[in-house]
Amino acid sequence: MEEEAASGLPCCAHCGAAMEASLGRYCCHGCETAAAIISGAGLDRYYTEREALPPRPGAPVQGWSSVLPERLPDGHCSLRLQIDGMTCASCVWVTEKVLQATDGVEEAQVSYGTGRATLRWDPQRIDLEKIAARISALGYRPRPLEAAPTWDRALLLRLGVATFAAMNTMMLAISVYLGWWEGMDPRYSALFRWIQLLLATPVALWAAGPFFAAAAQGLRHRLLHMDLPVSLGIAVLYGHGVVATLLGEDAYLDSLTMLVALLLMGRVLEQRGRTQAAAAAASLAAVLPSVVRRVTPDGVENIAAEKLAVGDEIVVASGEEVGADGVVMRGEGSLRMALVTGESAPVRVVAGDRVVAGAALLEGNLRLRVDAVAAESLVSRMAKGLLQAGDRPVEPTLPDRVAPWFTAATLLVSTLTFTGWYLTGGLEPALRATVAVLVVACPCALALAAPLASAAGLGAAARRGVLLRSGDVLRRLAEVKEVALDKTGTLTGEELEVEEASDADLRIAAALERESIHPVARALVGEAMRRGIPLAEALKVQEVAGEGISGIIGGKRWVLGRGERGGELSLHADGEIPRRLRLKDRLRPDAAPTVAALKARGLRVVMLSGDHHDVAMQIGKAAGVDEVVAELRPEGKAAWLRGRPTLFVGDGLNDGPALRAAAVGIAMAKGAASSLMIADGVVVTEALGPLLAGLRAAEYSRAAVRGNLRRSLVYNLCAVAAAAAGLVNPLVAALLMPLSSGLVIWGAARIERQLVKESEG
Repeated sequence: MEEEAASGLPCCAHCGAAMEASLGRYCCHGCETAAAIISGAGLDRYYTEREALPPRPGAPVQGWSSVLPERLPDGHCSLRLQIDGMTCASCVWVTEKVLQATDGVEEAQVSYGTGRATLRWDPQRIDLEKIAARISALGYRPRPLEAAPTWDRALLLRLGVATFAAMNTMMLAISVYLGWWEGMDPRYSALFRWIQLLLATPVALWAAGPFFAAAAQGLRHRLLHMDLPVSLGIAVLYGHGVVATLLGEDAYLDSLTMLVALLLMGRVLEQRGRTQAAAAAASLAAVLPSVVRRVTPDGVENIAAEKLAVGDEIVVASGEEVGADGVVMRGEGSLRMALVTGESAPVRVVAGDRVVAGAALLEGNLRLRVDAVAAESLVSRMAKGLLQAGDRPVEPTLPDRVAPWFTAATLLVSTLTFTGWYLTGGLEPALRATVAVLVVACPCALALAAPLASAAGLGAAARRGVLLRSGDVLRRLAEVKEVALDKTGTLTGEELEVEEASDADLRIAAALERESIHPVARALVGEAMRRGIPLAEALKVQEVAGEGISGIIGGKRWVLGRGERGGELSLHADGEIPRRLRLKDRLRPDAAPTVAALKARGLRVVMLSGDHHDVAMQIGKAAGVDEVVAELRPEGKAAWLRGRPTLFVGDGLNDGPALRAAAVGIAMAKGAASSLMIADGVVVTEALGPLLAGLRAAEYSRAAVRGNLRRSLVYNLCAVAAAAAGLVNPLVAALLMPLSSGLVIWGAARIERQLVKESEG
């Protein structure tokens, strides 16, 4: 069925762009090719069932010949790919079905959740480059998927064992407690106690191993940290449980297993943050082309990028990505430098200019002299910086700082208690009082003060639109004194906006840019589609180095190029006065109110941008920020942030080093994949407002930790004094333990209530 634009004129049957009837059913050759592939695979119902319009097909990705797939025993090849550009389930469906219908492809599975494809094919019938070209022809962008770092399986197994044991020991313990009032048969009580001991033994002797190892290492280095009182508490609880089970008394091993399970969960969350940095570095390195074209005396040869040497010369054609850092020796063109500078508009380069690996050449042809090999390129240094930043140590919490004093005090009091009671009453009362002191002073409440408050704060922030990686991030967020915001994709939206252009000018400009994929082209074509302007038929379209793009429309040759000022385009035909079109960044609707609210909380707000100074100042003034720092490269942003108590918010691939260098780095949800992986948190909505909720949750969480710590210390002071005086026996001491944990839980639960009360007020 023929589709029509809002104006009643036909639109492209594949991508939906408005066009003139003379163009036929498709606006460009790429859309026609994509439609032919879909139809040839018998998937015509895609056009009636799709949920969103597909992207317009772009140039195929080069360099697949150097990608080495896995060779299977049956002679087939297997590989996992990352496919960018899929926006809905229909995209996944058509991509997967087209691949499955491709001759030579034996298996193809595409995941919408991750954008990854698992392929198996017969290399005798089809090669990887043809498979990638088929995906590119549909409008999506395939790229090799680097191996991701693996989890510590031993730690996950310890957590699984501890969680299983905790759930079952608690269920058995509840049965024993209820038996006090219901009169449970002593045989069943004894059976339940022995089963609890059986479950708790691997938890205490194996699952809790990391805490004992850390405590022993700390003692070897003469350091008392949180793992020592935790280990001491676990050992005392288990020892008391063994003795109590042998004597037929209640052992309270449910407290032991639950404590270990909660503490191991904290370790797993910490490890998750470390693996994200390594995955982000692999993702960043994956954007570089694997094959480049090197100039030789006999012509041009294709070689692997890692084989380049300093001084080699390479050529880059329109639509390709630069394979190495270097200097332009000959030619000129427009580069998309968002990877490095974060600029939303293409950058014009001529002979003598420096370019970096990973930048995409949108138009023109370049001949470069390599001055940095792959391992020393800017992008590679960025990847190394992410890995180094990922090794940043976690700051000690307030309970960590209190732990040495708590441990020393507990050991001193227990020693004095044993000595005093042994001298006055003998061995039996001395042991009974000492065990009571150690049990009642178990650091359960102290160890859980930060985790429970952090969990409550993380949950409260998540419900308001900002996901933070861990409790350590929440603690650092509470300490920030200033907020640094990236421009493109953070204060502004991801796309450019047409600020000024007549329908007649836009019709011509969009027709010229129809085949292009750079941000300016997307803005012009998108605005033409929004207005319902039919795209004219452009003939003999070509990119003219130094001028822009040109083509014949209506018998005249039109040229679209850069204007005199930033964001301005010049459109003219032969012998006519140039016409002006203006583009601008689109400020997020809540950007200015959010900046004002941040400043009202006493925070200094700064904007960091790779854009030109005039453009950045215009956006900064509109948003109301205190200071604008423009024309910063990724390393410059990271250097500006390093060592400052600053929250940085960004979204681009180039923002990775800054996100790691900042005290806290938060990415916008639609940012680059590597930014999302290495950021300390993610704003999941299309707004900046959740940042305020995250800051408030961090402040309330810090207050809850301090309150929990005060209540825990008061409880321990009173309970230990009573136990040392002989007023509390080990059984009563074990019963008092849940009281301190209950105080901690109550303090953590107040975070949500405080946020609700503040929002209502």
